[in-house]
Amino acid sequence: MNNLVIDAINLKSYNLSESDKIVVMYSKEHGLMRCVAKGVKKTKSRLGARMDSLVANKIMLHKGKNMDTICQAETLNTFSKSRQDLNKLLYSSYISEIISIFGIEDDPSSNETYNLFYKALNKIEEAASKKDIMLAVIKFQLKMMLIAGFGLELDTCLCCREQILNEDMYFSVQMGGVICKNCKDDLGVKLKLNYKIRDFLQAMLQFDFGYESDYDKRANEKVCDVCIKLLNDYIQSHSQRLIKTFSLLNTMQ
Repeated sequence: MNNLVIDAINLKSYNLSESDKIVVMYSKEHGLMRCVAKGVKKTKSRLGARMDSLVANKIMLHKGKNMDTICQAETLNTFSKSRQDLNKLLYSSYISEIISIFGIEDDPSSNETYNLFYKALNKIEEAASKKDIMLAVIKFQLKMMLIAGFGLELDTCLCCREQILNEDMYFSVQMGGVICKNCKDDLGVKLKLNYKIRDFLQAMLQFDFGYESDYDKRANEKVCDVCIKLLNDYIQSHSQRLIKTFSLLNTMQ
């Protein structure tokens, strides 16, 4: 069979010819995909805005030898409210960039990753405040790195393996987790982490987007900003590419 139907969210696109584009998307079925959108740059194209970045579609593809061609697209969600709010748009673009970096073709975790991506975009769109946007991003950062195989250790010291309870600790970006105060000098770790921030991160990893925990309610923008920057440093340490959108977010603080 030469046709394939997928659910996919557009990440970006670039020109292929005068009227055609290549659309990079993350699909629920096959992970990262690059497909040709023929005639999409023409005014009367049936694909049109469906091929914009951060649009979720149900897509019919025609299988090609080197690259599949998009035949039809039915829009599932345009996340339209995020396009009318700069914070929502930038944070949505940020998590999209992370997907494009860590997503792979024929990804065995494609269903889990797609669902996480979709839920995060949806939560950002529905957010009533900047704090709510940031909470969605933190949950995405933590859960995405876990799926990618780089989950953080937030419970026991990565050096001596002793459990760290209600006491301040240190965080190692390079090692990916917490270090107790007794081991921090041996490892040269200087980034201090309050145990309440650790507990907050553990809660964000545990709870889904649809559940508002006490940690969600008590959080503020300052706490969220500290966590997003910490997690971005960790994510960046595992990326071969600079996460460009994060620089834009920093200029808005």
